[in-house]
Amino acid sequence: MPLRSAHRVAQIKSVTGAVSSSPHGDAPGAARLIRFAGLVMPIAAVEVPLTTYAPPLYAAIFGFDLVTIGAIFLIVRAWDAVIDPAIGVLSDRTRSRWGRRRPWIVAGAVFFVAGAAGAFFPPRGAGAITLSVALFTLYFGYSMIATPFAAWAGELSGQYHERTRITTYVMVMTALALLLALVLPSTLAVRLAGQPVTQLAAMGAMVFMLLAITLPLGLGAVPEPPLPTTPLPRLRVLETIGVVVRQRLLLRVLVSNLSVRLGQGIRTALFVFFVSVYMGRPALAPALFLYQYLFGIIASPIWLMIGRRIGKTRAAVTGELIQMMINFGLLLVVPGGWPLLIALTTAQGLAQGSGNLMLRAIVGDVSDAHRLDSGHDRIGLFYSVFSLSDKAGLALAVGIALPLVGILGFNPSHPNTPEALFALKAVFAIGPALAHLISALVIRGFPLDETRHGEIRQALAAREGTGAISPQP
Repeated sequence: MPLRSAHRVAQIKSVTGAVSSSPHGDAPGAARLIRFAGLVMPIAAVEVPLTTYAPPLYAAIFGFDLVTIGAIFLIVRAWDAVIDPAIGVLSDRTRSRWGRRRPWIVAGAVFFVAGAAGAFFPPRGAGAITLSVALFTLYFGYSMIATPFAAWAGELSGQYHERTRITTYVMVMTALALLLALVLPSTLAVRLAGQPVTQLAAMGAMVFMLLAITLPLGLGAVPEPPLPTTPLPRLRVLETIGVVVRQRLLLRVLVSNLSVRLGQGIRTALFVFFVSVYMGRPALAPALFLYQYLFGIIASPIWLMIGRRIGKTRAAVTGELIQMMINFGLLLVVPGGWPLLIALTTAQGLAQGSGNLMLRAIVGDVSDAHRLDSGHDRIGLFYSVFSLSDKAGLALAVGIALPLVGILGFNPSHPNTPEALFALKAVFAIGPALAHLISALVIRGFPLDETRHGEIRQALAAREGTGAISPQP
């Protein structure tokens, strides 16, 4: 780095570190961040079991085919296009003695519990409509928790790398939740083989336990920033859409993240089928998935260090290109080729959190840039559409991958031809590889680096000091 540039970065760090490390002057400590990040565990524990293990169980319990299951998930998650931005806008505008985010998280927990009860403890004879209603309620509560939580996490600090540190805690707690959620299926697959109703119920019990533990601990872990002194202006639906569409930097982050989630979702949706049918070892599918997430726990701290050294954008691009190569490598796996599959799964675990971590942290930086330009803090809206890109990627993955392999001849309930098995492997490998490549290409060269973000924070600090806009975190 040139001497002048290095001096500029150091100067910016000294100013932004002094005025914006957190809303209250000090970065939250590790213990408080662990409690706060624990709020993400129940919703993290729901996502993968529903998209990975629930489809085969629903097929066994209700007799649904893969096309029907894929359609149900796709239709239910399509409502998020309305729900997520609405919650983001409303939480930004909420003014209460408990803050902007806490009331939404508490209310969301109620819907989350009601929906999870229907999804994991379905009544006998339930059909596609009953299951769809339960999933809609669950994901509605999911959105009411996830979107305000993400905005709250983004508000805890305005410092470039501190945001990544906070997000790292969230990602680690997410990985721990997935680990807990996957330990159970790996055990149940052996002990409760042939009992899909009991397996589904046990997963639901795990989700309820996590919510009961983490909700009271997380809500009081860190304070919310002070409420804005000036309310946001009311915006109609089209005006809200216009705010998002005009944010070109945000759109790049959204498309990149959607591609990340699409790749991860295709791999997740087909993982059990690949290990169970293509590799011929159904009992090992949960254990291998669990093995991958063991490495995911240590992946986020590693990528935090990489991001500090080379910046968020370069770290995101590097991680996505590595994942592309890993997924293309799956084309070389043959039945019985366990050493190569285990090696690729290990690498996948170490690389999988890179894009998720960096892109999520970048959203807060983009919100700062918008705030400087407009004078309005819309971090909740921005994180809501980011969450929407998360869900859209995962929903598209399930809605595309399962019907596609079915159309290509794969059927998990009947013997498959070599051509059908190869089609399963091709979609499992090539789909995620291309998605991760697109993500890297979209975010490559992103202009909001540490230096530019520091300049934005300096300008915000100077303007807030004159009272031009309300003090924000």
